[in-house]
Amino acid sequence: MASLHDFVNLDLSDTTEKIIAEYIWVGGSGMDMRSKARTLPGPVTNPSELPKWNYDGSSTNQAPGDDSEVILYPRAIFKDPFRKGNNILVICDSYTPAGEPIPTNKRAKAAEIFSNPDVEAEEPWFGIEQEYTLLTMSKWPLGWPENGYPGPQGPYYCGNGADKAFGRDIVDAHYKACLYAGINISGINGEVMPGQWEFQVGPSVGISAGDEVWAARYILEVINYLFVISFFLVILVNDGDWNGAGAHTNYSTKSMRGDGGIDVINAAIEKLEARHTEHIAAYGEGNERRLTGNHETASINQFTWGVANRGASVRIGRDTEKQGKGYFEDRRPASNMDPYVVTSMIAETTILPAA
Repeated sequence: MASLHDFVNLDLSDTTEKIIAEYIWVGGSGMDMRSKARTLPGPVTNPSELPKWNYDGSSTNQAPGDDSEVILYPRAIFKDPFRKGNNILVICDSYTPAGEPIPTNKRAKAAEIFSNPDVEAEEPWFGIEQEYTLLTMSKWPLGWPENGYPGPQGPYYCGNGADKAFGRDIVDAHYKACLYAGINISGINGEVMPGQWEFQVGPSVGISAGDEVWAARYILEVINYLFVISFFLVILVNDGDWNGAGAHTNYSTKSMRGDGGIDVINAAIEKLEARHTEHIAAYGEGNERRLTGNHETASINQFTWGVANRGASVRIGRDTEKQGKGYFEDRRPASNMDPYVVTSMIAETTILPAA
């Protein structure tokens, strides 16, 4: 008798040209990812070929019950690592029936910024380091003793072994699934706190960085049917010495990558300093609990920068300093940040004239 596994892994291409498209969007909290699937008559390679769809926004805290229809606009396509074949994942953003972006649609404004000719000419590259924590169903970090605490931080960062790298099978599965999907995932590593991991997306150009991070987050959520994924900044409030979770954002423009780029980098950092308060407000919820000046962070109240300084707001790498061109790292974004907001705001601040 066939098993459930056999049916889940059916190869539809043997019997039909139809495919399954999983439409994915950001829900009302700004961090919850929602999705639903539909059948399409055949393979699709461009989002413009996909039909718009709708959903009940009153059930996602994105619309009132008496006017609940929200419209999904397909924006990016990735191969589906779960259903495989010609099936696809579709990153969407959300609009009213009149075509206006709803408040939780952060992609629309980002797309406007990235389509500005001055921004396009600079070809902004982003590399986003997404940290997260694996939790048990009882919401306790994976690998931690039940109702207790592990040994102090130190051996877990990039660690190996059953007593240091908790959940590596999940992390590797996610890594390969993202590569299969066509996401430009560039690496993974264990983080400083036990049970905490990181994946990196990029370098990705413009709006695609946000699309790819959201797609990678979705795959991580779906792949983890045994554990809970937390993008919360600080898991525990106690007297322990635990690092928070961030989403350090590496950034460069065409001018920064060219000869003399270090001068452009320094000018960009000055612009970021001038808008520090605005950026902090947009860089994730609860960031004041993470940006304390401890645990490789700068104080949330003070903008600082330095070469190879992981205790600064912005870090310039040694190679960039040596070569006189390259990129810098904005270390302020929180793990629960919206990548559309962070990437477009960095581009807007550093490339476009001040308003």
